[in-house]
Amino acid sequence: MQRRTILQLGAVAALARPATAQGTWPDRPIRWIVPFPPGGSTDLWARLIGEPMAAELGQPIVIDNRGGAGGLIGTEAAARATPDGYTMLFTITTHVTSPVVLRRFPCDPVADFAPIGKLGVTPLVLCASPSTQGNTLAEFVAWARGRDLSFGSYAPGSSGHAYGQMFSDEARLNMTHVAYRGEGPMLQDMLAGNVACAFHSMAASGGAIRSGRIRPIGLSGTRPLPSLPSVPLMEAAGFSRRFAFAGFIGLLAPVRVPQPILDRSAALFRKVMENPDTQRRLLEIDTIPAWLGPAEFREDIARSLREWETIATDLNLSAQG
Repeated sequence: MQRRTILQLGAVAALARPATAQGTWPDRPIRWIVPFPPGGSTDLWARLIGEPMAAELGQPIVIDNRGGAGGLIGTEAAARATPDGYTMLFTITTHVTSPVVLRRFPCDPVADFAPIGKLGVTPLVLCASPSTQGNTLAEFVAWARGRDLSFGSYAPGSSGHAYGQMFSDEARLNMTHVAYRGEGPMLQDMLAGNVACAFHSMAASGGAIRSGRIRPIGLSGTRPLPSLPSVPLMEAAGFSRRFAFAGFIGLLAPVRVPQPILDRSAALFRKVMENPDTQRRLLEIDTIPAWLGPAEFREDIARSLREWETIATDLNLSAQG
């Protein structure tokens, strides 16, 4: 289901601010496609950045949630949008992971987009549902071994999908993959105890973790989270280096958007990212700010694609797996 939300402008004065790039751009609301349903981490990040950017631009930013197909439905819509600066894509690592695993490339994740800016990265936390036992990674594995269980992911072909499969394989567990159309629906099923575990972002699941409704037992990436000092990195707990794969969060536009619009968008994205209040809010939801400009972000996307192709081949990941 689509859902569109208009982010309120931060100040009335911003409404009267003249546009200076590509004639009168923007002279009407701008649409940011988020390729996942409301309530997940991607949706939260888009709103966090979209609100101050709307104030700077003097026009509302409409969040257009288009979930499905591991993010490819929204991604394809953005790629095919009129390249006039009024449709952009706020996305995450599934931008490169989903097409590889689904073996479906409706558009080129690198060539068909003009990067605006990278927001940063976030580790994924392995969480156990209320229907399971074990307060530590070792205790959970001991309880789970020999049982027929399932693990969730927010999209087939996502890093959460790969991490779950790697965890099941390396811990010698019998777990079936259940894919969702976004992190929000997956979290609700986790809270209901319908899946045993899943890798979550703290942006979407932090509240449930802090309230004790789901239990954090492991952490992807290469650096611990200050908010979860007792939760070990998967590698430190004896799992492979593959759990260190790092992706991205960021804003892109269709490739043929006029350069003055791209330049202004990138400059405003950087201004918002350098604001101490933005960085504080990101850290509060355990998102690590790591801004990259357009050229560097393009290289980062291409690197992630290359690394993911290797991981997907090694795991034999599939849309049904």
